[in-house]
Amino acid sequence: MRTLVVEDDDRIADFLVRALKSEGYNAVRTGDGREALELGQNADFELIILDLMLPGMHGLEVCQELRMRRIDTPIVMLTAMDSLDDVVTGLRMGADDYIKKPFVIDELLARIEAVVRRGRSSDARTEVLRVADVALDRRSMRVTLAGELLELTAKELAVLELLMSNPGRLFSRERILSNVWGMDMDPLTNVVDVYVGKLRKKIDGHREHSLIETVRGMGYRMTLP
Repeated sequence: MRTLVVEDDDRIADFLVRALKSEGYNAVRTGDGREALELGQNADFELIILDLMLPGMHGLEVCQELRMRRIDTPIVMLTAMDSLDDVVTGLRMGADDYIKKPFVIDELLARIEAVVRRGRSSDARTEVLRVADVALDRRSMRVTLAGELLELTAKELAVLELLMSNPGRLFSRERILSNVWGMDMDPLTNVVDVYVGKLRKKIDGHREHSLIETVRGMGYRMTLP
C-alpha cells in the first residue's frame, strides 16, 4: 500500500517509515506541509499519515485543502497529547482518525488498518473472504462453513474478519484488541485468547489442523491451506 508519511521530526519519521515497510507498506516521507499538499493531490497514495505541527503549512490546513480539492485518501493525524481542540477540528475537516504521540506502533498499525477498511467499505462489502471451506460475506456479514451458515457473535465475527482479511499475516493480541475492542490494553488479560478459542471450536472442530494458528508469545494468524 502506497503511504505518504508527513512528519518533520526525523527520528519519528524514520521509525514510522521502517515500521511501515516491515509491514509491506510502500512508504514515502516528507517533512513539509506544502510539499505534503502537493504530493497528496497529485500522487497516487492510498493512505496519508499526517503530523499537525509542520513547517510550510499546518497539518490541519493540509487536511482541509485536500478535502476541499475532493481528495478522499484516508488521513490519520498524528497529534500531541494536549491538542484535543486540534483533533476535533481535524476530524471536522475530514481526517479519518487520529493517534496521540507518543504511540505504540501496533496501535498505529491497527488504526491504519481500520481506516483503510472503512475507506474501502463500498467495495469491500461486496467481497467474499474465503479461506479453505470458510466464507465471510462482508456485505451481509454472514459466515458459512462448508456451505452451512455459521452462528457467530459480533465479536467473534469481527475477530474472524480481521484474520481472514490478511491470511498468513500475524496479528498481535494488541492489534486485535485495538481493531475489535478499540483498546490498546487488555483489562481482562485473556479476552483475545478466549474469543479465538471460541472461534476455533466453531470453525476447526471438524478438521485435523486448525485454520487459526497460534504463534506463541506473538499472536494469531489465519493459515493458508
